This record gives sequence, structure tokens and C-alpha cells, in this order.
Amino acid sequence: MLPATYSCYYIPMINNNQPTSTKYFDIIAVLFTAVLIISNAASAKIAHVGKFSFDAGTILFPLAYIFGDILTEVYGYKRSRRVIWMGFASLVLMAVSFTIVQYLPPSPEWQNQAAFEAILGFVPRIVLASIIAYLAGEFCNSYILAKLKIYTKGKKLWMRTIGSTIVGEGIDSLLFGFIAFYGVLPTSLILNISGTIYTLKVAYEVLATPLTYRVINFLKKAEGVDVYDDDTDFNPFKA
Repeated sequence: MLPATYSCYYIPMINNNQPTSTKYFDIIAVLFTAVLIISNAASAKIAHVGKFSFDAGTILFPLAYIFGDILTEVYGYKRSRRVIWMGFASLVLMAVSFTIVQYLPPSPEWQNQAAFEAILGFVPRIVLASIIAYLAGEFCNSYILAKLKIYTKGKKLWMRTIGSTIVGEGIDSLLFGFIAFYGVLPTSLILNISGTIYTLKVAYEVLATPLTYRVINFLKKAEGVDVYDDDTDFNPFKA
């Protein structure tokens, strides 16, 4: 048994070999996917707290990056990549399902068609922006975390989780803002909205760091794994 790279736990170091059996991987994967779906639905509401206006999905969406950090740190990039694509498939299924429901003829007794369309209606540009931003941001986050883990030899977890989120969330926020609103809103306003949401998301990650540490340490000890991606093919499209 080799010593863990941080904490007092003793964990077998697995170099790019995926654990044959895990207790909690599926739970983290399901929570990750649920956060994506719920936060995208919640984004239909624009909330205002203090001086800030933001889509309500912002209160939950940063958890997707925290779960992404946990998946990559404990189980490695390869398994994280699989979950990212599961999330993508779930978002597409949600968009297709809501679109079909939106265009189904409403019952004459049901008077809420306009309300349904206002909240869950299909807006192609917004959906496209959300999906592209999600894929780019999550893959950048996972890639950077995995590479930094190798570079730091598993040390400075706080730097790796926050650093990868700064890049991943930045790409996510900018892509979504410009794909969704370029040509509709002034560029300065897009940057302002994206910057505000980005700041909130990164702050969320920083504040959650102590909890992230606890969850990662618990999972590494419980699962008996600590995957390093030394020989991993980081192609996001590889099975």
C-alpha cells in the first residue's frame, strides 16, 4: 500500500487503471446529471438578490463542476468523460421532450399553454448555447484537473479544483453568453451578465472547497482508489 498524496489515509495508487468495483460512482454520476437537468429548468427564472440579477439555475449549476471535480479526482478523466456525455444526452433528451410537449395541441380545458411555453418552451438558440457551453466547460475543467494532478503529484487539491473551475466556468459563461445573445444584446451587456454569473459560480466553488475536500477524502478511502491519468487519451470523443 502506498501513501495517499494528501490526508492521513492510505490509498492504493492506481495509474490510469479504472477500479473494477465502486460503491459510490453511480451515485455521484446520477447527482451530476440531476443537477444539470434541474439547473437548466430553473434557469427560466431571472432572480434578483441585492444588486445582482441572475438566472435561478446559478444557485445549483456550480454543483455540476464540484461533482465533475470529484469524479475526475477520484475516478479519473476516463470515467468522468463518460459521465459528461451522459449529462449531454440527458440535456438533449430534456430539450426534445419539452419541444414535443410544447407543440402538442393543448386540451380546451387547459388554459396554461402560454405559461408552459414561457417557462419550458423550446428556444433553439438558448438550448444550443447551453449544450455547447456545458460540453466545452466541463471537458476543460476535467482535463485541467487531471493534468494538474499529475503535475502536482496529487498535492494542492484546492489549487487544482479552483484553478480548473476558473477556466471551465469562464469558458462556459462566455460561450453561453455570446452564442445565446450575440446580435440581440450589446456586447458590453453580454460581458457584464457573463461576468456576474461567472463570479458567483467561482465564489461558490471556493466556498465549497472544504466540503469538496471531505467528500474526496471519504471516497478515496471508501473506494480504495486514487486514479492518475498518466497514460490517458484525453480525446473527449474517445469511448
